[in-house]
Amino acid sequence: MSISVSVTDLQSALKAAQMRLKRAVQALAPKHRGGELQEFAAAQQALLEAERALAAAQNEPHAVPVEFPVQWDTGAPLPYLLQNDYRTFLVFFLRDVDPKWDGTYVNIRHANNLSPSNLAVIEFKRCICTKMGTPNDEVFHGHPLNGKGLRGYSPLRVKNSLWIKELEVINSMHCGYRPESWRNLHSVTAKQ
Repeated sequence: MSISVSVTDLQSALKAAQMRLKRAVQALAPKHRGGELQEFAAAQQALLEAERALAAAQNEPHAVPVEFPVQWDTGAPLPYLLQNDYRTFLVFFLRDVDPKWDGTYVNIRHANNLSPSNLAVIEFKRCICTKMGTPNDEVFHGHPLNGKGLRGYSPLRVKNSLWIKELEVINSMHCGYRPESWRNLHSVTAKQ
């Protein structure tokens, strides 16, 4: 199968996933008969997988899930990034699991709240550079990885990262530059 046929098939699969998600959203509006939330989640997942597959086939930047041992609070994880030339840590509030949670609300935390909270500390090995901050979820649709596997409130690895390519161009000016040292690098985004 040629690449153009493969990309065409992937584009068709993406359109089918978009239609599935649209139908799942419409099914959430009337009175529920059961299974609507599960189908919505499955349709969202299918869309993300189709976006990633198409972007990968076209050698474009795209986001793929990273397994973290814990989940951050989606209400306000209030992350802190600590980095020097040798070590990088991400500190954030853990998600509180409420067995009665129905998915219709979030618990908002405030930085000035002094009550005890569960925190997580994640260390990134061999991290050479970090970014943190905008864009936030109000402008999610403007993110360059939106439509390329980006999912909110989750850690993601960026394949074919333009950021790494930009850093490599900058570092190529160094007399000790070795192109092969840049081939296995990847970037991670933690989209809140």
